[in-house]
Amino acid sequence: MAVKTEKDLSQGLRALWLKAMAAIELQNFGYAISLLQELLKQEPEFLTGRQLLRRAEVTKGKSAKKSFFNISTAPIGVMKAQREMKTDPKRAVEMLEDVLEMEPYNRQANLLLKEAAVAAGWPEIGVFALRSLLEEHPRDVKVLHELGGLYHQLGDYENEVEVYNQISAIDPLDPQAIRLGKDALARASMKRGGWTEAESYRDLIKDKDEAISLEQQSRIRLTGEAIDQQIAEAYARHQAEPENLDFAQRLGALNEKKEDFEAAIRWYQYAADLTKGVDTGLLRRISDLKIKCLERETAAHEEFLSAHSSTDKLYAEKSEQLRAAKTNRAQIHIADAQERVARNPTDLQLRFELGESFFNAGRFRDAVPELQRARQNPHARLKAMNLLGCCYGELGMLDLAMKQLEEASQEIVSMDAMKKDILYNLGIVYERRNETEKSLACMKQIYEVDYGYRDVAGRVESSYERDVSGP
Repeated sequence: MAVKTEKDLSQGLRALWLKAMAAIELQNFGYAISLLQELLKQEPEFLTGRQLLRRAEVTKGKSAKKSFFNISTAPIGVMKAQREMKTDPKRAVEMLEDVLEMEPYNRQANLLLKEAAVAAGWPEIGVFALRSLLEEHPRDVKVLHELGGLYHQLGDYENEVEVYNQISAIDPLDPQAIRLGKDALARASMKRGGWTEAESYRDLIKDKDEAISLEQQSRIRLTGEAIDQQIAEAYARHQAEPENLDFAQRLGALNEKKEDFEAAIRWYQYAADLTKGVDTGLLRRISDLKIKCLERETAAHEEFLSAHSSTDKLYAEKSEQLRAAKTNRAQIHIADAQERVARNPTDLQLRFELGESFFNAGRFRDAVPELQRARQNPHARLKAMNLLGCCYGELGMLDLAMKQLEEASQEIVSMDAMKKDILYNLGIVYERRNETEKSLACMKQIYEVDYGYRDVAGRVESSYERDVSGP
């Protein structure tokens, strides 16, 4: 992989990186851009730095005053980079960054950046260039096809499937997207199962008797009785080889299929203990199943409470059990997120997930420092700012909440789901600050594009009724 991370930076470059992030926090975007450009000249494979550079350029461009007499110099810069790419694609990448500083969404510059990056052996930067174009035009089918092809070259079949699904949602009759999407789905399944490394499926199974058993199992529908039979077979094998990880995992999977989640958790935990906790996939599976158990319990309590009145003698007990189940679910999310952060403390996406878990659990003070750090991740930045603004609001810091949500709103051009959520939350903060007109202006922006969003219609329409009725 060509991508380098923050931990790969030299001491000098890391100092530049920290200065750039501090400049962005202070909204000194010009200074941040110059620092990031210098950093990328020395370490062009630092993808997170390139992503942050583009975000700074976009934000700076939105705040800059537009002039009718501005003439784009991008075509000249693109032509120069195109000539350079034939002999030195890495230099072409550097030249294109100069073009993109003024026009970060320039189509020709980004498409050429993709070509130059791939030619330089940096396909992940090519993916980033195409993703940048899709930020402004998410329904650009031509760019989506380019992106799907690049994911195919990278062997990233999961993302390839997602891209072709997007194309099919835009144009259900696109035959190429349908065909390539099916092929990518098959390759993704093979890769998950390890089939690409085996000459035949039997090579995936050391025990030929087990292979024969699986062949027989594939011919019958997995009824409850059939699953029980397979559990018995796997358990007998486990007893013969208690240290065999495959048998423990299989018992976990079969019990999960049977929806006996408690038993599945016990077997997955046994398998995790065999690996001494290094298999993060198993740990995540255990966490997911614990949450499923709690969701099942929560649903049962909610069903009981909806069918009984508060005077029922079990109502208070069930209410307390429901509260406890929700608390336990939140704690599992938090513990899982904390464990992943402990394993990789510099991963800002994991920081965001931990902050989000704290927020969902109502632990707003704990969420704040995690979300503040997560703002430095270009992919999580807007979501982190939105939740951070909500945290400040919950803590009564309405001025900080307003500032955070206003800044987040300004960074999004199109009225997508994220923009609507941020605007709605900002409108609520304005309302709490008794700034009625500003609150209503936020709600009207959403109303104009999505009548059914939350209670926006009622808020907007009732304001007109008040105007008609008068004081």
